[in-house]
Amino acid sequence: MAVSIYTQIKKALQDVVAPELKEIKGNIKSLETEIKRLDDKITVEAKRIDDKIKALEGKMMSEIKRLDDKIDGMCKQLEIAIEIRERLKAVEAKVGII
Repeated sequence: MAVSIYTQIKKALQDVVAPELKEIKGNIKSLETEIKRLDDKITVEAKRIDDKIKALEGKMMSEIKRLDDKIDGMCKQLEIAIEIRERLKAVEAKVGII
């Protein structure tokens, strides 16, 4: 009698729980597939963003170099202007203009 009740409960559980478990496994498989798809998409987007950042970084470094060169040129011109001013001042002092 006990075996019969055990068998009936086991069969009932298998009839009710087994299909549910199979459905849950299918849902998990679908979720895993979706997660993989989203992960791949994120990876592609991250690479695209990284490439854009690298391109912008290159442009910014180029622009910084250009501005640095321009500032260096302006500093050199300023040094020359100061030197000319000092020489002019010395010449004016010798001539007695001041």
